[in-house]
Amino acid sequence: MQWLNVNRLDTQQVNFSAKLSQLLAWESVSDQRVQKTVADIIERVKAQGDTALLQFTNQLDRTPFKTTAELEIPQHKLDQALAAISDEERQALERATQRIRVYHEHQKQESWRYVEADGTLLGQQVTAMDRVGIYVPGGKASYPSSVLMNAIPAKVAGVKEIIMTVPLPNGHVNPLVLAAAAIAGVDRVFAIGGAQAIAALAHGTQMVPKVDKIVGPGNVYVATAKRAVFGTCGIDMIAGPSEILVICDGQTDPDWVAMDLFSQAEHDEQAQSILLCPDKAYLDQVEASFKALLPTMERSSIIKTSIEQRGALIHVKDMQEAIDLANRIAPEHLELSVEDPEAMLPHIRHAGAIFMGRHTAEALGDYCAGPNHVLPTSGTARFSSPLGVYDFQKRSSLIMFSPEGASEMGKVASVLARGESLTAHARSAEYRILDQD
Repeated sequence: MQWLNVNRLDTQQVNFSAKLSQLLAWESVSDQRVQKTVADIIERVKAQGDTALLQFTNQLDRTPFKTTAELEIPQHKLDQALAAISDEERQALERATQRIRVYHEHQKQESWRYVEADGTLLGQQVTAMDRVGIYVPGGKASYPSSVLMNAIPAKVAGVKEIIMTVPLPNGHVNPLVLAAAAIAGVDRVFAIGGAQAIAALAHGTQMVPKVDKIVGPGNVYVATAKRAVFGTCGIDMIAGPSEILVICDGQTDPDWVAMDLFSQAEHDEQAQSILLCPDKAYLDQVEASFKALLPTMERSSIIKTSIEQRGALIHVKDMQEAIDLANRIAPEHLELSVEDPEAMLPHIRHAGAIFMGRHTAEALGDYCAGPNHVLPTSGTARFSSPLGVYDFQKRSSLIMFSPEGASEMGKVASVLARGESLTAHARSAEYRILDQD
């Protein structure tokens, strides 16, 4: 067994609430030093364009590019990567793609309208964005699954052009990332990462086209840059470290639950893995599984740091208290590892994705279940939703009054406008009032 200091909490402790708040605390944006660095990068990219991108990319990603043209990865490289991966890998990508597409096709919103009795038409026109940017991380790990999860809903929405940026540390990239881009139908790919990629997508350069929205996860510099450019373009969210919260009744194999918690801990030292259970003996079993399984993990040092710094095994008095805590935490991923998850579901108000039953590992959602794995983190599931087709569609209100409708509503608008002392509004509406005979 490997030594591991596991945080154990009990809701009956006098200071439990304060301890939980401390455990959950995570600042979504950086300190002033990071903010200044990001601001400087954005300004240089705005002023110098591709020249700045080439300098930043060679400096920060240690790439050997000589010209700005090398920053773009041509389509034939994507096709070569797709041809080079194994049949098993290609089949896995294609099957995941098909499931993700089918799920997201259910989300597509259509335009609608209705006509009132006097002939007035009201409705909503739904249109796709013209061009979106996808940021794909390439640092401690590379994520072909993120390519699929970001590009496919954009394609389903009808986005005309998808631009992808992915850093190439030391000039290398996981071929699965490029293969996923080929399968998902990404239009252009640039070997750019960090805040400089976000700046290029938001403001455009001679080579990188300006996009309407930027989606995809990244490190603290990427998150800070996304916040800085919001307003110039749209963004999906400010994503924090990955999280998993498991509610278990004590009847699931403890190795299963331990590995589910590890599956998020291995992402990053700041990732958070928490288990809630009313059975103290079961928490002991999961802790024993932690220590037995940790030495078998390739990313054991990352998992160890994550579990020790931000993980916890929490004893609750009953399952209702577990549900109440889950709603307080509002986790990115929530596993209901219980006999009857359907009974609990109506009481869950805040969670990015809910994994129901003992056999539904969160890892399936990361890759191939179908729903999107880009989810709200750091408690933002209280007011945010998973990435979806709706994030790539815009809605425009439709209003067309008949003469009779304009006359009748003109009277209403006139009264309200004059009540606000907006005379031009009132007179504009009054012009359409039909003569009273």
